[in-house]
Amino acid sequence: MSRVYNFSAGPAMLPEEVLREAADEMLDYRGSGMSVMEMSHRGKIYDGIIKEAEADLRDLMQIPDNYKVLFMQGGASTQFAAVPMNLMKNRKAAYILTGQWAKKAQQEASRYGEAVVVASSADKTFSYIPDCSDLPIPEDADYVYICENNTIYGTKYWQLPNTKGHLLVSDVSSCFLSEPIDVTKYGVVYGGVQKNVGPAGVVISIIREDLITDDVLPGTPTMLKWKTHADNGSLYNTPPTYGIYICGKVFKWLKAQGGLAAMKERNEKKAKLLYDFLDESKLFKGTVVAKDRSLMNVPFIIGDKDMEAQFVKEAEAAGLVSLKGHRTVGGMRASIYNAMPYEGVQALVSFMKDFEAAHAVN
Repeated sequence: MSRVYNFSAGPAMLPEEVLREAADEMLDYRGSGMSVMEMSHRGKIYDGIIKEAEADLRDLMQIPDNYKVLFMQGGASTQFAAVPMNLMKNRKAAYILTGQWAKKAQQEASRYGEAVVVASSADKTFSYIPDCSDLPIPEDADYVYICENNTIYGTKYWQLPNTKGHLLVSDVSSCFLSEPIDVTKYGVVYGGVQKNVGPAGVVISIIREDLITDDVLPGTPTMLKWKTHADNGSLYNTPPTYGIYICGKVFKWLKAQGGLAAMKERNEKKAKLLYDFLDESKLFKGTVVAKDRSLMNVPFIIGDKDMEAQFVKEAEAAGLVSLKGHRTVGGMRASIYNAMPYEGVQALVSFMKDFEAAHAVN
């Protein structure tokens, strides 16, 4: 069977070149006589792999020297607890709720202190990003927390909140490496890699050095202290070695594509094709306020559940898979991450046009 266009929100499609390269090295990594899956994380070969991956990521994102890059496990959801455990000195933080993941992070943080909701778009099913220019941030808040791109609802912060001098913490899981960012505007940037960077099982955290200390909340587990990982070069325990190796290959692929500015241009072109069709379609409708639309996750509806189920089923038969919307919102969603080629979005739009013609709306 030929490969399908996979619109899954995560785990998501990876660049084909990366998969082929990994396949070539599966049994024998560069003459070592073994797979990367089998080698010691303490060995010289793997040490080279993880160090090179970090160097390439630093280069891609232009990460300043006073930020640490940590490769960890437990997904972004584990960082929902690690963030307050490492940062909540005053037991107070400000959270902006723009979807399910920000809400889960806020609920987790409320176990450790006061997680104050300073803005929310829950009133309109998270279909927009609230105005963050003058937020009621408590003076003694330790940080302001956002989920920058909302995978389920398809919204994106195109302007960072005015944190009024407070530290900004951002979960960038579903927009990671999709465009250039200024790392210095954040205290912490982290993301699970399974959407845009690699296979499930790795979370990458980029943390300003002065925030990595032994001064954490009492009872913080050793594995949730950022200092544990920072002091040991992400090798305190056995890391997700194969996942990090694949991430390293994706970093090299991104550099070969021209870097993050080139990726943003490609992503804008792909998203425009799909959004332009949704804006003119009589059958399909986008669900997000235009100015807050994500380039990565595009939710849309027909408004008839039976017809939506039929669309998803027929699309799958046509090699366009994983278009069903998240179970909490229904409808459809096309995730068009870095690895999704322009041709994949063209194929989707073409299929949607045919489906609309077959179910003509007067």
